[in-house]
Amino acid sequence: MAIRGAALVPVVLIGLVAGGLWWWAVLRLAFVPEQAGVLEGAVAAGGWGLSLLPVHVAASRAPRRLGDRGPRHGSGDGISGAGTPG
Repeated sequence: MAIRGAALVPVVLIGLVAGGLWWWAVLRLAFVPEQAGVLEGAVAAGGWGLSLLPVHVAASRAPRRLGDRGPRHGSGDGISGAGTPG
């Protein structure tokens, strides 16, 4: 579902406000750490954690087929288990 037209403006505005709050928290922690509190730390850490999210939830480029179970492990002789080389 794509966001189009007038619905895009609030999304961009929310993103800009959230980005501004994150930068405020990071700069406050960097330049006046003695006055920064738990709120600034939480905002900075939360924004950093959210920045990692797209990396971990991104879809793979190659779609998997129904019967594809991924790479095979073992020597290929159909026998697998602890102590089996390969």
